[in-house]
Amino acid sequence: MAWEAIIKGYQNYLRIERGLSENTLKSYLDDLKALRQFLATHNSLATPENIDRELIQQFVYEQAKQYSAYSQSRRISGLKSFFKYLVFEGYRTDQPTSLLETPKLGRKLPDTLSHDEIDELIQAIDLSEPQGHRNRAILETLYGSGLRVSELIGLKISDLFFKEKLVRVFGKGSKQRLVPLGDYARQYLKHYLHEIRNHQKISSGSEDIVFLNRNGKSLSRNMVFLIVQKLGEKAGIKKTISPHTLRHSFATHLLENGADLRAIQLMLGHESITTTEIYTHVDTQFLSTTLEKFHPRASS
Repeated sequence: MAWEAIIKGYQNYLRIERGLSENTLKSYLDDLKALRQFLATHNSLATPENIDRELIQQFVYEQAKQYSAYSQSRRISGLKSFFKYLVFEGYRTDQPTSLLETPKLGRKLPDTLSHDEIDELIQAIDLSEPQGHRNRAILETLYGSGLRVSELIGLKISDLFFKEKLVRVFGKGSKQRLVPLGDYARQYLKHYLHEIRNHQKISSGSEDIVFLNRNGKSLSRNMVFLIVQKLGEKAGIKKTISPHTLRHSFATHLLENGADLRAIQLMLGHESITTTEIYTHVDTQFLSTTLEKFHPRASS
């Protein structure tokens, strides 16, 4: 069967049966697009049913010359998923990716911001412009509730429960969770919604979207990245920061102040506690302070 027909079925499987988000779905399909481009470059007529292990290994080898270990690992994972699907659907009886080894990945932790740096970032916002009040609400929500940028831009007014101090979030795979909404985030969200957004012309289809651009449409991921990066530069913060830095800082500061790891896991929307442990890196000063405070022989 042709690539197009099988990929269409695979796409439906990922979307409907596995419930993957559109961003994740695109990544899986990009893996197959790269494989097909490789086959075209090498004048190969291999199909999903008959492509062999050697050809796939050659593709992976060429990818290793161009991409980081993380990108290679993610691409191999995507290929394994595709061929597992082919076996499941009866297109093949073997798994040609079964012997592929993924590169070993170190745990690279993103920068985290201190309490003072969070304040400096927020103070860099220009509140003389309407967008400044929106940006303040964005930062307070990212840092105050630990949202992913995709969750932030998809946030709806109907997801905000101010009385209960909760926000409903749709995370990866459209999985729903309720996250506490701190007083700062609640205050600035209310201000933005009532004093800024209410006076905007809103585009059709964006009536329930919380954060809008100048044209009354939903903000893009890139726009939120740009907002955070420009504020970091303006504040003179010498770190590579992004919206995810605020999410990481949210988790780190909770842990430093004694929050339970399981509670942090639930708020972040992680399926595995192992993933949460990566995000909740704490600095050595905090560890030293903890040792001195609680260990009976830490100090004489």
